[in-house]
Amino acid sequence: MSTEVKVPALGESITEATLGEWLKKPGEAVAQDEPIASLETDKVAIEVPAPVAGVMGDYAVAAGDTVNVGAVIASIEAGSAAAAPKMSADNTPKQDAPAAPAAAAPTATDLPLSPAVRRLVLELGVDPTKVSGTGKDGRLTKEDVIAYSKAAPETSSVPVAAEAAVQSVTGNRAEERVRMTRLRQTVAKRLKSAQDTAALLTTFNDVDMSAVIETRAKYKDLFEKKHGVRLGFMGFFTKAVALAARDVPAVNAQIQGDEIVYFNYLDVSVAVSAPNGLVVPVIRNAEAMSFAEIEKTIGDFGKRAKDGSLTMADMEGGTFTISNGGVFGSLMSTPIINPPQSAVLGLHRIEDRPVAINGQVVIRPMMYMALSYDHRLIDGREAVTFLKTIKEAIEDPARLLIDL
Repeated sequence: MSTEVKVPALGESITEATLGEWLKKPGEAVAQDEPIASLETDKVAIEVPAPVAGVMGDYAVAAGDTVNVGAVIASIEAGSAAAAPKMSADNTPKQDAPAAPAAAAPTATDLPLSPAVRRLVLELGVDPTKVSGTGKDGRLTKEDVIAYSKAAPETSSVPVAAEAAVQSVTGNRAEERVRMTRLRQTVAKRLKSAQDTAALLTTFNDVDMSAVIETRAKYKDLFEKKHGVRLGFMGFFTKAVALAARDVPAVNAQIQGDEIVYFNYLDVSVAVSAPNGLVVPVIRNAEAMSFAEIEKTIGDFGKRAKDGSLTMADMEGGTFTISNGGVFGSLMSTPIINPPQSAVLGLHRIEDRPVAINGQVVIRPMMYMALSYDHRLIDGREAVTFLKTIKEAIEDPARLLIDL
């Protein structure tokens, strides 16, 4: 007896996905609800759980194929792995190979590596069999490979057979072709659409981070003790954006057809690092949230992004975006808006720089801020005022409390 495995519901308006990779091979035992495959949608990767316990049966589709919601992609056979026939990669029975020596270590090709991790392994010359995985079911993430590479720079390069890659090597010159993930394809289309559709313009300002740094240092222990979460910079900037958006509502508005839609709420999209790249979950009603609620929400997003449990609902909507390139060391950038939004705030690294205050040159921790906006909707005066309001609130956090 066999049970069909079907593509689950993927979220509102999402009807298809790409099969990213199979996590179980035909003939392997599977437990009920154990992930057996990963699907890539336009916004997030989703794992397909086994509907019943049994033995992994035949694949109905291959990695890279596009599948619709409700489509059958595989089957689960009744029984145990010991009783199931061993299957080859093309789903045909195969003869038993000579027994391997006891305790034989897995080879690099035995490990289920995502295309991004596999590419990073090749670039850094890391032996993936020596890296401890922190992802679901012990799978390797890009962060695992990077951390191992930094801790053991002397690691020698180990050749890895990339299942979905085509390599051409001439001497020390190498090329690798990896199919774009569905998420990356969607990001590429949306960003290009933003450039083609919106009248993009970026305005800059710098901000003295002294007051926020001092406030965090003074209250971080009490804050964490009371709320169970660290007090970070994003709480200050999210509150400052909410304050500025009240004075400049066009920044939190959208063009829809020949109408301008103004929102009386602020749903902030925040870029969070995930194993497969950046994802952008949304903080709902940020204007009504406390510092603790904002920090808890962002912390939860970061944790769920790492273990792959973010849902489509977490990504939908958003009226404004905050992107923090400073965590990667960026000094300055011109961020691109996230359609159909009309503006995005780019944050950058904090560094000590000489500035003139009251006629004296002093060293202060400074950060460049960038606001990219759709000039069809937002005037230059409004954009500059918005960014200036954020600057004033960060340099004097008391303004966040008394609504100035």
